[in-house]
Amino acid sequence: MTLLPDSGLSLAAEFPEPTHEQWQGLVEGVLRKSGRDVSGTAAEDALSTTIEDGLTTRPLYTAADDPGDGGLPGFAPFTRGGTPAGPAPGGWDVRQRHARTDPARTNEAVLEDLANGTTSLWLAVGRNGVPVSGLADALAGVYLDLAPVALDAGDEFPDAAAELLRLYDERDVPRGEARGTLGADPIGRLARTGDETPGRQDAAAELAGLCHREYPGLRALVVDALPYHEAGGSAAQELGCSLAAGVAALRDLDAAGLSVEAACGQLEFRYAATADQFLTIAKLRAARRLWARVAEVSGAGPAGAAQRQHAVTSSVMMTRRDPWVNMLRTTVASLAAGVGGADSVTVLPFDHSLGLPDAFARRIARNTSTILIEESHLGRVIDPAGGSWYVERLTDDLAHAAWAWFQEIERAGGQRAALRSGLVAERLATTWSARSEKLARRREPVTGVSEFPQLAETPVVRDTPPPAATGGLPIVRRDDAFEALRSRSDAHLASTGARPRVFLAALGPAAAHTARVTFASNLFQSGGVEPVHDPVTVDATTAADAFERSGAAIACLCSSDPLYAEQAGEVAAALKSAGATRVYLAGRPGELRESLTGAGVDEFVAAGGDAVAQLTSALDHMGVAP
Repeated sequence: MTLLPDSGLSLAAEFPEPTHEQWQGLVEGVLRKSGRDVSGTAAEDALSTTIEDGLTTRPLYTAADDPGDGGLPGFAPFTRGGTPAGPAPGGWDVRQRHARTDPARTNEAVLEDLANGTTSLWLAVGRNGVPVSGLADALAGVYLDLAPVALDAGDEFPDAAAELLRLYDERDVPRGEARGTLGADPIGRLARTGDETPGRQDAAAELAGLCHREYPGLRALVVDALPYHEAGGSAAQELGCSLAAGVAALRDLDAAGLSVEAACGQLEFRYAATADQFLTIAKLRAARRLWARVAEVSGAGPAGAAQRQHAVTSSVMMTRRDPWVNMLRTTVASLAAGVGGADSVTVLPFDHSLGLPDAFARRIARNTSTILIEESHLGRVIDPAGGSWYVERLTDDLAHAAWAWFQEIERAGGQRAALRSGLVAERLATTWSARSEKLARRREPVTGVSEFPQLAETPVVRDTPPPAATGGLPIVRRDDAFEALRSRSDAHLASTGARPRVFLAALGPAAAHTARVTFASNLFQSGGVEPVHDPVTVDATTAADAFERSGAAIACLCSSDPLYAEQAGEVAAALKSAGATRVYLAGRPGELRESLTGAGVDEFVAAGGDAVAQLTSALDHMGVAP
């Protein structure tokens, strides 16, 4: 076949293969135009990004980056999936979480979910949710032989498990057809509360033995990595802690008389899925590979080495302000969980951080998975990321980083000892501190919070959930620092009838000041400070009057560097004479800094600055109570 009848040019003709060096040369040229004179690998390094755990993502990957054969889906090392056919014929298990304390309302929500796409239930029981005595009412009308149930009962798991098993017998569900997870997790409870309830370790082992003998479709234990993620841990730290917790569980079950393979079959691993799509995919793939190695050296056969995974969209990434954006975050996270090969996926409702979800939020949550499975057909492709040189390299790098952390925990005496000694808490806190710095400087932007906030948004109010377990590892959120600032603004609004304000003193025409007005407006609103940009432009003769009419206590100069040189000093002095308690300037004035400071500019705000510290200081100067 040819492009033209007489051209002789074949569509199959080979194109010359470009070299890595040629690509680097093109990169050098682009960087040179931006003022960066680098060459060779330095040019490539300039476009690389360092992420947590000391890992680096590069701008280009080739076949040379492929770490090697990852096996086939369903076969060791299980990187590409735990089963040859993928998680399930119809895609992953859509598992909805329910945490209401009222059995009747729980039952109403459960039945609605099951009738509209949910395929399994994740029930908070006991102090975390519905009472154990109300479990039967909560599951009224549920076909327990069709809908798997995963329990989350904390220390009350023995009673909750006994009640669920009783319901199976009462409703004539054959023991071989019962599916789900009984939720025993003594180590996870230690991580969340700092306490170990006596006897719970033995109770979990006894429950595992019962399931192994009589309920082949039930798993007794959960290895929950969410406490480590929710305390600010990195992906490698989350994986390393889950491996150490899984090994501790194997030791407990081995001591109770279960074989290694039977013990592996009693574990379900729970991981967080974030909006960092490729990192989540790599994390789930690396988790299966690492656990396969643990199972292998422990003596388990192939049947016991495949890790069962439950992925939950991250609560750390969920915001309380502009919560509608959470729908986008959870969509990316659930896509990554499905592509990464999770067996079950829970999409947290967009209003999760505000309280108990309403019917609309639950509908959006379950439909997120339904669209990805039924309309995007992600469930029809097994390991779609497999073969991507980037994903394969990231999986390998993450696996090695996680294994190193796991070995350190083991050298410290195992997961329980590492939790008791504070080793885990210390490492997670160090990681979160570094990430908090990026969040404060908006190098990790949070849409609707640190970027593009809406001060006039209508608050979303939800029912209060049962209190979360405390006393162990902390629970962090990406929006914590900015939420504290916004709460100060809300309290000021409630007490005075107005938000704290900043006057944006724009100099010159719109072309000169628009970019920095937009930057300053975005910055101050992220701290709950209302910008006033009226009139559109001011000068030394009009600035004082405009400031007095604005009702603001502070001001921010916004314009181009040339106009700063011409007008900023006089305008700053006029603003100070009009009563501005603090005058800011948007940008980095360079050589003008000293003269502007002398004229009355107190602080300079620019991209990369510590927004949280600057906004805290601004609220303090305006007398806004902390």
